Amino acid sequence: MRVTRAARAAVGTAGVPRTSPEQVLEHAPDGLAVIDADARFVDANPAAVALCGVDPDRLVGVRSPFPVPDDDAPATRPGELTVAWERLPGQRCEFAYVVAPVPGQRRWIVSFRDVTLSRLRERRLAAIAKAASNVASKRSLVGTLEALAQEVARTDALAGAQVLTVNSSGDRLHVMGVAGFGREVPFFEGLMECRALGARLMMLEALESRQPLVAPNRYEAVMQDPTWRPLHEVMRHPRWDWFVSVPLLARGEPVGILNAFFAPGQVVGDTELEFLLAMAEQAAMAVDHAALMERERDVARREERQKLARDLHDSVVQQVFSMMMQARSLGVLVARGLPPGPEKVAQVADDLSTSAEDVLADLRGMVVELRPAATTAAGLASALRSLVDTTAARTGLEVSLEIDDPGAEMTALDADLLEDVYRVVAEALHNSVKHAGPAAIRARLAVVSHGRRRRLVAEVTDDGCGMGSASTPAAGDGSASSGFGMTVMRERAARWGGSVRVRRPATGGTSVRLTLPLPTSLSVQPASGAEGAP
Repeated sequence: MRVTRAARAAVGTAGVPRTSPEQVLEHAPDGLAVIDADARFVDANPAAVALCGVDPDRLVGVRSPFPVPDDDAPATRPGELTVAWERLPGQRCEFAYVVAPVPGQRRWIVSFRDVTLSRLRERRLAAIAKAASNVASKRSLVGTLEALAQEVARTDALAGAQVLTVNSSGDRLHVMGVAGFGREVPFFEGLMECRALGARLMMLEALESRQPLVAPNRYEAVMQDPTWRPLHEVMRHPRWDWFVSVPLLARGEPVGILNAFFAPGQVVGDTELEFLLAMAEQAAMAVDHAALMERERDVARREERQKLARDLHDSVVQQVFSMMMQARSLGVLVARGLPPGPEKVAQVADDLSTSAEDVLADLRGMVVELRPAATTAAGLASALRSLVDTTAARTGLEVSLEIDDPGAEMTALDADLLEDVYRVVAEALHNSVKHAGPAAIRARLAVVSHGRRRRLVAEVTDDGCGMGSASTPAAGDGSASSGFGMTVMRERAARWGGSVRVRRPATGGTSVRLTLPLPTSLSVQPASGAEGAP
């Protein structure tokens, strides 16, 4: 092969013996090329020719992958740079390269190597880590799976990706995450039409077999099959070729499907399948976590209804029963021919009025406690103030509320988190009134910062006699707890990685403190629609 003087000089400056530059260049594993001011090849060694996929007989004048340094840039650019190159359609690769000028000429010498696989591995590991982080932090299942589908497609430069979940009855699929395709057409309905026409639905096969399925050249098979006509327009663009369907398994049961549509020229090997399996595992964890959260909410709702029933029985039902007996006593006197005198009627009327006021106050208190907090920080503050004012009016106690959020950080908090904060404060107030016998209750809600760590703190403190005997505190917790109410409060805190502690200061009274960690960057993932197209 012909070797330019510039190439010989580069070899010499690299410390290679000048006596055999041709031999060194012929067998060097890295590419070495000379490019002109238009970034076109002037010369290249065999490794460079093979790496770039160019015809060695037509090398001179072919545009190279490497950009020419700017005139304003320094003469030498230290360190490796990277550039992407497509040898053939669908065969994308990445080169790490260094560039140096040829003295006295508008030419540059480029030394480069293929880093496609190493960079791809790095991106896949980063994608898996990001997906795991999304599963742990995002509150919206749709937002989590949408981000995961986008990450799958972006990392491996796929034509498209889908994440579908199975509904609770197991008879319907919902497209929860899409990349590369639109959402205009209800995908499941079109899929069922194709099935009715006799189309082979590989994603359903993967779901039933619980094993990934790989189909080469699937695009042509689908486009030429009339049974796929209902989805032909949907699946025509972007152009794809190979298809992979990986089931999402949670606790051994299928909960969804991850579909990957590979671009023309891409093939599916072990590493590609391993990446999809890892991302499918993260998606399955997200679906399973969302299902567990929903079951926990169902349990909490049932327990709250049971608590409401007990409260109604202990207060309202008993008082209404007393009112009924007082009214009936007047009827009994009349039936016996002993009409009650004015003094007796006035006494019963006064008792009925007092009981009715108590019933009304109790019912109003229960309505306030059941009132859902608004989905904003302002709504939470309003709901808590209403709760405090109603509790004070109903009980005659001194009840105060302090809210400290100087940076307005609560405005970015999740609506479900705000709801749980309200419920914990309401339960703590209820416990103080019912069990502690206080004269005053103080509630406080604040965002507390310690360096980069931030916490949301809600605390209810009373000056009463305590709320019953303490149970054994958790190790290092120093807390005491008892009763069903405390269990519900701790479960609500645990959903957000927080805790609830009950303390009895030496000065007396009881303090219930809710602490929730806040993320470094608060953001709410907007939910998108549940239907879509591949």
